[in-house]
Amino acid sequence: MSLSIVLIGMMGSGKTTVGKLLARRHGLPLADTDQLVQERAGLSVPDIFAQWGEARFRALELAVCQELSGRGGLIAACGGGLPMQERAISALKENGLVFWLDRDPGETYDSLDISGRPLAQAGREDFIRRYAARAPVYRRWADHIVPAGKSPREAQALISTIYMEALHP
Repeated sequence: MSLSIVLIGMMGSGKTTVGKLLARRHGLPLADTDQLVQERAGLSVPDIFAQWGEARFRALELAVCQELSGRGGLIAACGGGLPMQERAISALKENGLVFWLDRDPGETYDSLDISGRPLAQAGREDFIRRYAARAPVYRRWADHIVPAGKSPREAQALISTIYMEALHP
């Protein structure tokens, strides 16, 4: 089974953007976990939260991760809260290198379109508190940290170099 690239970080940190660049660079499929959950549910993320609650969203997210872990050789752009579920992130880490796109939470929130993002509705201070609570978990699961200040192209180049070194030591 081929090695995957797993991207974690807060909503708005650039996981999907960087994931698309990586998918193009390496010819690998991009699997956006939030998008896959929406497809399975037939509802948008805000509608899943509103109609079924966060627990149901997390259950769907776990099922998606377990399915992806058996595939390998892909780029997984994970929802921001996914690493908080040990079973979900550990499934992806089995066959993947995990990269944390660490970005300043205040700058991230200020550049974020919060519509369609249920967990960003409580405001900037709540977003920053959420980052502070998640950062140790992201750090725990990350094989590599992409530091704040990197553009999407710089992040892609750094991740690609590390990925290629892992494939061809």
